[in-house]
Amino acid sequence: MNERAGWSPVGVGAPGPRIRPDEARLLREIIESYCGLHVGLDSAFFLERRVRPRLEALGMSSYGDYYHFLKYDPGGAAELVELVERLTTHETYFFRESYQLEAFREDVLPQLVERARRRKRLLLWSAGCSTGEEVYTLAILLRETPELRDFRVRVVGSDISRRVVARARQAYFGASSFRATDPVVRRRYFQEVDGRFRLRDDIRSMCSFGQLNLLDTERYRILGTCDAIFCRNVLMYLSKSARARIIDGFYDTLHPGGYLFLGHSESLLHVSTRFEIVQLDKDLVYRKPSEEAP
Repeated sequence: MNERAGWSPVGVGAPGPRIRPDEARLLREIIESYCGLHVGLDSAFFLERRVRPRLEALGMSSYGDYYHFLKYDPGGAAELVELVERLTTHETYFFRESYQLEAFREDVLPQLVERARRRKRLLLWSAGCSTGEEVYTLAILLRETPELRDFRVRVVGSDISRRVVARARQAYFGASSFRATDPVVRRRYFQEVDGRFRLRDDIRSMCSFGQLNLLDTERYRILGTCDAIFCRNVLMYLSKSARARIIDGFYDTLHPGGYLFLGHSESLLHVSTRFEIVQLDKDLVYRKPSEEAP
């Protein structure tokens, strides 16, 4: 048996090469080093299913060859971006986890408005925004807040995937994106066009999008200082070291008294002690300490 045991040419009874344990380990290491992704990569089947099309596209016969291409070839950096596109999940919809959005609107937003009253600016960041539904949800909530009428408000969305960021900018959505949206809200802010729904231009103008690898914390500064950061259902897929690095970056990006919102199954336990835990009526959230905080 040769060192590429498990490989069979296409059409000879097997769909392609099988990944060896050492090859899986090397691919996990390079992916985690690049973007922190950890959950799911321990499954050889998952890696094979997601990576095999790239081997075929590049004409390679083993995952070891593919690793060396990622690591040493001049085209490896661009290919790593393509690979991560295939590994990440982009499931989202408008008004997701509505209880948390209600806590933001009812308890947190009035505090943020009061703190920002002098500068008349408010900035929210959706980190890991996928196709943009969360960004536009936040923009709608801000638009429906009368106290912000004379403020300059902006919602920034970022994602590691250039493809979903491009889709987010288009602001066209299918019916599945509205599974948790009041039909009145959909009619008010969206126009149906050929079976899809296009967001109003005035809401789109409040938002901007960009590709960002969250491990690249030095680039956070281009966003400006944020009043609140939403990073929901992202950290759960990352390694512990990546979570700690990103959370430190979030902390440094927030105004004193600014808030961090995580997904309902995520917490900062064993990750960071820099944030205060704030128990609201409908949710538990994190706040950057401030001498002015109530």
